[in-house]
Amino acid sequence: MNFTEKIAAGVQTAVAKLYDHEVDIDNVMITNTRKEFTGDYTVVVFPFTKVAKKKPVDIGQEVGEALKAGLDLVADFNVVNGFLNLSIDNAYWLQFSQELFKTENFGQAPANGKKVMVEFSSPNTNKPLHLGHIRNILLGWSCAQILDRAGYEVIKTQIVNDRGIAICKSMLAWQKFGEGETPTSSGIKGDFLAGKYYVLFEQKFKAEYKIWQETTVAKELIKDNIKSEQSESDFWKNYKNKYFNNYSELGEEAKAMLLKWEDNDPAVRQLWSTMNSWVYEGFEETYKALGVDFDKLYYESNTYLEGKRIIEDGLEKSVFYKKEDGSVWIDLESAKMDQKLVLRSDGTSVYMTQDIGTAQLRSEDFGMDKMVYVVGDEQDYHFKVLFETMKRLGAPYAEGLHHLSYGMVDLPTGKMKSREGTVVDADELIKDVVEVARLNMVDRNEVTGKGDDEMQEIIRRIGMAALKYFIIKVNPKKRMVFNPNEAVDIQGQTGPYIQYAFVRAKGVYEKALQENINLSLADNYSTLEPVEKELIFQISQYPGLVLQAAEGYDPSMIANYCYGLAKGFNKLWHEVSILNADQPATIAYRVKLSKLMSDTLKDGMQLLGIEMPDRM
Repeated sequence: MNFTEKIAAGVQTAVAKLYDHEVDIDNVMITNTRKEFTGDYTVVVFPFTKVAKKKPVDIGQEVGEALKAGLDLVADFNVVNGFLNLSIDNAYWLQFSQELFKTENFGQAPANGKKVMVEFSSPNTNKPLHLGHIRNILLGWSCAQILDRAGYEVIKTQIVNDRGIAICKSMLAWQKFGEGETPTSSGIKGDFLAGKYYVLFEQKFKAEYKIWQETTVAKELIKDNIKSEQSESDFWKNYKNKYFNNYSELGEEAKAMLLKWEDNDPAVRQLWSTMNSWVYEGFEETYKALGVDFDKLYYESNTYLEGKRIIEDGLEKSVFYKKEDGSVWIDLESAKMDQKLVLRSDGTSVYMTQDIGTAQLRSEDFGMDKMVYVVGDEQDYHFKVLFETMKRLGAPYAEGLHHLSYGMVDLPTGKMKSREGTVVDADELIKDVVEVARLNMVDRNEVTGKGDDEMQEIIRRIGMAALKYFIIKVNPKKRMVFNPNEAVDIQGQTGPYIQYAFVRAKGVYEKALQENINLSLADNYSTLEPVEKELIFQISQYPGLVLQAAEGYDPSMIANYCYGLAKGFNKLWHEVSILNADQPATIAYRVKLSKLMSDTLKDGMQLLGIEMPDRM
């Protein structure tokens, strides 16, 4: 039983004796005491006012006195309004830390018997991974690691969007303008090559559109439809999709290619298979650089067929309905949503078709309790529709579906646009942050005394920590701006700052071993300094925080915890002597505390996919 459990049990007993009321121990509200007040843990006593028929301050005083008398671990208390702040006796902090020194797998919760699937990355095969994908990948990977640590059986997966009109645009541009170019002949990474032709299609389409706007048909159209408050340029901007579907020659060719693909045309399928294989090789290189992998891949080219089958079944059960043009829809107005298309009139699928099929196939494959979709917040409505649709289809896993919605990533220069080729590619960004890390180490004269291979690995770890931490530390729901130079700064809330604290603490332990310090003497340490207690308290929060982060699908909680822990150790470093303390027992205790901190910090950063260097 940990401190909060003991306190909750004590409050339960106190309320029963004082007010003759049985309170559910799970309803006893205990938080960490805010920094501006004295104490370690705070009991919220407002819920007891009704049964006690007293003021919150009086209840706090009475419960505080009962806890101090009945629990040896409570050294003192104070009451602020309806908040009872408790200070834990130093002897218990010492005992707790001594137990932690011997604990293995600190922070690992026992298996809870539940299975969760986390879908992340899920790229399109018409372009390389970019900065937006990196946030998705890092959030998904971290959530998977945190859920695993919280006791879940975790399956990491992605749905590869390998078919559809966007992929056909890239294929068509290569077919018309590529002149047989391949990754081998051009020296261009496969996913970059596919992306090159996706951008080229957009350029050719825009040129075609501009020419068409001067035709008689276009001039009659704008004359009949333009509104008085609307400029001609605004009209054409808004009309772009209609032009693609109704007038564009390139659009007609791309749509025809999609229909041929769905009809299994051999030539189209061969081109599709070839170009996708280039992209998969490119993706794999990027995933390797980011240090992520997947347990199972699903492909839209397979799952959309299952989606079509489910929709046909749903039509028979009146979950869906068919319009006069043959398109299939679901009416969600009763759930305060609108009517949603699930199959086009020509029989081709939409994203919803694929997602319905994918969810079903995953359930058949793994039978998971929860399924987490890591997808940007621009798709919030899509997932509300999907989840409601699965409920109406009677899917047994429908209640376990969760959309981890996150904000977009911008650069200091503004938004990115894939079609216009103005995105920051993931490979380029990884290369840039590692280079910034190298230049920073040169500026600090920290590149000497190490072999070249070792130095390059240290630089890589620092650069990747900078990239990953800067992105993960932001709450997923918030939009963010990524600045490589800020990310690599060794001061402030950055990955390198945390790595530096880890290396410093690890160095303390290694030096103690070199000097043959008798660490068993730590058992004799009896006087706990405030800064030591503060660090032990921080470490004690780790297991509970892992569970909270898992419950909220929020890796930023772990990231911010690691920063606070690193600051706590640096405070210890500056306020007390570790290896030069005046008593052998003090030295041994502080060395072991440093080791415990570094182990906890390493574990926390590992949950974020961040590797710690041995030296900096």
